[in-house]
Amino acid sequence: MDSVLLARLQFAFTVTFHILFPAFTIGLASWLAMLEFLWIRTGKPAYLSLYQFWVKIFAVSFGLGVVSGIVMSFQFGTNWSVFTEASANVIGPLLGYEVLTAFFLEATFLGIMLFGLNRVPRGVHFFATLMVAFGTLLSAFWILSANSWMHTPAGHRYEDGVFYPESWLEIIFNPSFPYRFLHMVGAAYLTTCFIVAGIAARYLLEGRFPRRSSMMLRLAVIFASIVVPLQIVIGDLHGLNTQEHQPVKVAAMEGNWEARTHAPALLFAVPDEEGERNRFEIGIPGLASLILKHDLGGRIDGLKDFPRDERPPVAWVFYSFRVMVGLGLVMLFAAWAGLYHLRRGTLESARWLLKLFRSAAPAPLIALLAGWFTTEIGRQPYLVYGIMRTAEGVSPVPGGSVGTSLALFVLVYGVAFGAGTYYVVKLIRHGPLEVEPKPRGVPTARRPLSVPAETFEEQV
Repeated sequence: MDSVLLARLQFAFTVTFHILFPAFTIGLASWLAMLEFLWIRTGKPAYLSLYQFWVKIFAVSFGLGVVSGIVMSFQFGTNWSVFTEASANVIGPLLGYEVLTAFFLEATFLGIMLFGLNRVPRGVHFFATLMVAFGTLLSAFWILSANSWMHTPAGHRYEDGVFYPESWLEIIFNPSFPYRFLHMVGAAYLTTCFIVAGIAARYLLEGRFPRRSSMMLRLAVIFASIVVPLQIVIGDLHGLNTQEHQPVKVAAMEGNWEARTHAPALLFAVPDEEGERNRFEIGIPGLASLILKHDLGGRIDGLKDFPRDERPPVAWVFYSFRVMVGLGLVMLFAAWAGLYHLRRGTLESARWLLKLFRSAAPAPLIALLAGWFTTEIGRQPYLVYGIMRTAEGVSPVPGGSVGTSLALFVLVYGVAFGAGTYYVVKLIRHGPLEVEPKPRGVPTARRPLSVPAETFEEQV
């Protein structure tokens, strides 16, 4: 068995599981901060009950993300020891900063956020929620910085197979980092946004929790209608940056074999890597040149401009990119259609749109994975782009050992994450507590910040 391929498959398997949970919790932490702010500002119990509902889902998702992240770290030593030894001077401190800043910040305030609603003043609890939300963004900052450095290495010298840092500012803020960080954060926010909208739409279609569901859907639609276009713009800037630093990846994304002007944007094609051509293609003439060069006659590099051993697997990159873009357009349509019906006051009654939101709930997760595949597979055959190849960084471990550990990972992940996902689905099925306001003139007792679900309605 090929140990390089198996090591890549193992890391791809674990990162595929891992990336879903941080992406969800990054957006969910900010969503919780907004709900708590609205509750403190307005005093409406609806925001509190939504906060209590989503914070449970956040706790489970956060725990699953931490566990899967720890497992990934061990693979640097087991499967990629040569790469780890070579890049430890650069990657090690960046990952260490993530632990010392983001992880410790989250760990410090997470307990207050989850268990302190009745035990600390409202302002203190809200501050803890803000710190957890900031910690998730700070974690993404360091992880994306390390990963982006592998795509666009800068601020180092390479001697005798070892990377030595020379400028930490250039390492951290390497050429692709700003675009990749913003694109990832936007993807995380859209993931949470469409999951919230999908769950709210499901409740409305079932006639459950109408007031809470309407509130969730309205907030999600407003947010999505703003963020989806911004994400498209950031993605375009990211593509221009990739065209500058990794043109062969862009050529694979576009399925473009020959360097040419007026290059078409292919809607669909069947890449033939052996024949160095597309067997079938449907495209829009000149659109690729317009997007990548902002000029209909702009010249776009082709895959044939690069040696065969410098090209990534074209089909994987080509199709993954189209899945990401296609789902992005679906989310744009859903968000703007939702905004249109929101302005007309028919958002909750447009059943076709509610069904669309319900069906589109997994769309950002799939788009996220497709974008990640496009980025990481498109970097091949390099670990550190242009310097260290993937085959040079793998550990001298027999393929059978890597295959056995991969099989065990599949088994353990299936059990552990299956149980975690089942519990999250169970929480979603239970839903938030729906509390109808009492008629005016009816005295109400002073309520605590949080009360058990079975007595909450009586307290209000």
